[in-house]
Amino acid sequence: MWRGALAGVICLTFAVGLSACGGDESGRKTLRFYGGTENSGALAQALKDCSTDRYKLSLEILPPGADDQREQLVRRLAAKDSAIDLINMDVIWVPEFAEAGWVKEWTGANREEATKGVLKGPLDTAIFDDKLYGAPYNSNTQLLWYRKDRVKTPPRTWAQMIEQAKQIGADGKVLVQGAQYEGLTVWFNSLLESAGGAVLKDATTVDLAAAPTKAALEVMKQTTTVGDPSLSTQKEDESRLAFQKGGASFMVNYPFIYPSAKDEAPEVFKQIGWADYPVVKEGEPTRAPLGGYNIGVGAYTESPDDAFEAALCIRNERNQKNLNIKSGLPPTLASLYDDPEVKKANPYIGTIRRALETPAIRPETPAYNDVSLAIQKTLSPPSSIDPNGTPEKLRQRVEDALNSKGLL
Repeated sequence: MWRGALAGVICLTFAVGLSACGGDESGRKTLRFYGGTENSGALAQALKDCSTDRYKLSLEILPPGADDQREQLVRRLAAKDSAIDLINMDVIWVPEFAEAGWVKEWTGANREEATKGVLKGPLDTAIFDDKLYGAPYNSNTQLLWYRKDRVKTPPRTWAQMIEQAKQIGADGKVLVQGAQYEGLTVWFNSLLESAGGAVLKDATTVDLAAAPTKAALEVMKQTTTVGDPSLSTQKEDESRLAFQKGGASFMVNYPFIYPSAKDEAPEVFKQIGWADYPVVKEGEPTRAPLGGYNIGVGAYTESPDDAFEAALCIRNERNQKNLNIKSGLPPTLASLYDDPEVKKANPYIGTIRRALETPAIRPETPAYNDVSLAIQKTLSPPSSIDPNGTPEKLRQRVEDALNSKGLL
C-alpha cells in the first residue's frame, strides 16, 4: 500500500510515444518509472541513487487506486507507448501484462540476479507460465492484530476468534475488509485456500470445490455476526480507524496499521498484539493474503538494457531495507528478515516471514480483473451469503468471467 504523496521532479507523459522530458542538461537519457505515490522518500532516494552517467530515473505518478493505475497503464501499453520504461506492477497484474506482451521477460543473468535470495511467495507472483516477468521489489501481507488487554491467548482459527469475540462482548468486534472491492476477494481467497480449496485449477479452469468453498463462506457469514456494523463498507483504512477508536478487539490488516496507531492512538498502540493470520482448519499453516509489487520492464521501451539494470538496482538489498525501515513495506529478500535494523523497526517481522512462506496467492490468470469482480459482486454484502446456495452462483459467475460472458 502506497500512502501519501512523493515530493520530487515529476515528468508526466500524456501523448502516446511522446515524452515531456527526454533527458537532462548533461545529455543523459531519462528512464521513467511508473508507480503509485510513496510518501516515505525511500523510492525517491532509490531512483536518485540508481541514476547513472548514462540515464536518470524519474517517477511518473499513477492515480492512487490500484484499479485506476491499471486502467491508465493498460490503455497506454495497448497503444505501444515507448515512454513506459519501468512499471511498478501490482502482483495481480503480472499474468495479464505478460499474456498481452506488455512487459519483457527476464532471462539469463538478469533473471538470475532478480531471483537470487527472494522468498518463494513473492517470487511466485512474478512468474507466469514458468517465465519471469518482474523483479520482486516489496511484498505485503496481513496479520491478526488484537488487544492484549482483552485477549489472553490469540486465536489460531477463525472459529476460535469468533467465539472469543462473543465472550468479550460489545468491544469484542472483529474487523475485516468486507466492502465490495478487491479486499473482499482477498479475504475470500485466503479463507478458501486455508480450507484446502482454490478459485482456479489453472489460468482458464474454475475449481471452487464444494467442501472448501462452503467452509470459507461459512466463516465469512459467521464473522458478520461479530463484525463492526460497517463491515460491508470497510476497506483497509476504515478498519484501521475503527480499531484505533478502541471498540474492537481483533483485526486482520496490513502492517501499516502499527506505525499509524503509534502516531494517532498511543493508548490503543500500547495494547496492540499480533499473531499469525487465522486459519480455517486447526493445525494447518497460515494462508495470509499476499500483496506487493514487482518491477517490470515495458515491452516498448527504447532502452531495455538500461531498464533491466535500473530495475535490479531499485530493488537491491540496500533499497529494500531503506523502503522497509521508512515505510514498513516488507522486503522480498530473505536475508533482510535477519537484519537487526529491520527487526528493530518491525517487531513483528518474524510473523510476516511465516506468512510469506505459505501465502494465499490470488488466482493467476490474465482474466483476473473480471474474476475478482465476479467474486466481489457475488459475495457482497457478506451478511447475504448463503453457504449452501452461494457456491453455485459463485462458480457460474467465475466461469462467465473466464469466458468473457456477462462482464461486470
